[in-house]
Amino acid sequence: MAQRIRGFDWVTGRGAKAALLAGAVLALGACSSIRESRGYVVDPLLVQSIQPGIDNQRSVEGTLGRPTFTSQYGEPTWYYVSSVTGRRPFVRPRIRTHTVLAVQFDEAGNVATVDNSGIADVVFLQPDGDKTPTLGRERGFLEDLFGNIGQVGSGGGPGPGGQ
Repeated sequence: MAQRIRGFDWVTGRGAKAALLAGAVLALGACSSIRESRGYVVDPLLVQSIQPGIDNQRSVEGTLGRPTFTSQYGEPTWYYVSSVTGRRPFVRPRIRTHTVLAVQFDEAGNVATVDNSGIADVVFLQPDGDKTPTLGRERGFLEDLFGNIGQVGSGGGPGPGGQ
């Protein structure tokens, strides 16, 4: 006597394909990319509303909010940095989109220029190895540990025991 449980026949295995297909869909859904926004969230309509010669620092702050960071030298410039990353489980995040909005002001505090740059302007640096080259000789662990034995007080010059 074969038992049937909600469309699955234990004797013939009918419904097994549907169960495997549903399990595969759930497993693939768990491996989907995780999208994260980092930094300033760009609203293109608000960015387009900033007009050189019309807006000033107060109106830009009221429209876009506080900048991510400001220039420390040269002409006053506010930077709004935005990145969207995608990450699969157990993998390092990768940048999908990257935007830097630079709003430059004149001496009076009015907007001089608005510049928008993207990921094409990003420079990716590859460090050269795990060590920083330095001048001088390389010392081992034991030389670092025992290298100064006998060096203290042998100078004979002015000091605690000298004249």
